Amino acid sequence: MTRANRQNFSPEFKREAVRLLEQGDKESAQLARELGVRRNQLYKWQKEIHQYGDQAFPGHGKRSREKRGDDTAALKTELTRLREENEILKKAALYFARECD
Repeated sequence: MTRANRQNFSPEFKREAVRLLEQGDKESAQLARELGVRRNQLYKWQKEIHQYGDQAFPGHGKRSREKRGDDTAALKTELTRLREENEILKKAALYFARECD
């Protein structure tokens, strides 16, 4: 499924899906089909609820706290690297500008 086709589910929907999963009246595969989600998605939601409780599913379809933290660290590292490259390129441009004069 491409990003444009990705469905966003409300926190209430996710909580209810996990409640139904834990109720155990239906097999997880059947429940997933009825809800229109992948079975592993149900388990991911269940894990997040068990890990974060009432704080699970902040915002509207945003990534989990762990992934946001990883992305932030990676972006900071990338920003530092790009700033260093930018400084090197500025110095190189000044050097070659003097050589051409």
